Amino acid sequence: MSSDGGTTAQLRADEPKAGEPDAQGPMGADPAAARVPKYYGLKRHLLQLTETQPAGTPVPPERALAAQFDTSRTTVRQALQELVVEGRLERIQGKGTFVAKPKVAQALQLTSYTEDMRAQGLEPTSRLIEVGYITADEHLAPLLDIKPGSRVLRIERLRLANGDPMAIEVAHLSAKRFPALRRNLVKHNSLYAALREVYDVVVAEAEETIETTLANPREAGLLGSDLGLPMLQLSRHSFDAEGAPVEWVRSIYRGDRYKFITRLQRPNS
Repeated sequence: MSSDGGTTAQLRADEPKAGEPDAQGPMGADPAAARVPKYYGLKRHLLQLTETQPAGTPVPPERALAAQFDTSRTTVRQALQELVVEGRLERIQGKGTFVAKPKVAQALQLTSYTEDMRAQGLEPTSRLIEVGYITADEHLAPLLDIKPGSRVLRIERLRLANGDPMAIEVAHLSAKRFPALRRNLVKHNSLYAALREVYDVVVAEAEETIETTLANPREAGLLGSDLGLPMLQLSRHSFDAEGAPVEWVRSIYRGDRYKFITRLQRPNS
């Protein structure tokens, strides 16, 4: 009798008989391993490449990978695409696929893009895409505490870090509260600096929502990414120290280059 109440005979009865494959399959192989899709084995191989090679290292062409792993180019594309979506690889049109740079890790806090990038040791720059006035609709008006039909300054910028496109940011501000802001933006490096120095307004708090979305053709073109690549969509509603709304911003960040970090604490009971 064994210590767990079973008999030796029972234990022996559970063993495979001569000529039968054991529980690990033929030749002792794990049957689960045989069910691993080919693309996943290729993906693990490429993942090791991203962990051992520096950013910018080229990945072998699809044809070479298909021959090396005895699989189709469709399978190769699936493995490559998943690693691109995860930010491990970067595809550059007309050049090929390369080991990607590490994702920028940004803490969720009330700071400007310029401050965030410099905290990461990156050089932030912005390219103005479009700036002009629009009419507040029933959705935008209450966000800025203005009447529907009022003028709103819309500022769309491409955000870069060390020259690489990172995000598209569209800010909305009340034209009445911030007169001549369009002109004052030219004199200052950041919107928050202009608000502080010209209008004596400092953003004190904000509500931010993070969602996932897919890049449309225009966004993919501006960010240099593939069409349909997952993006992080941030909506920020900012307020001054008196609780008056300052801006409503919608930003699209590259999901393969960006990640957000926050520190959580349990609320006091």
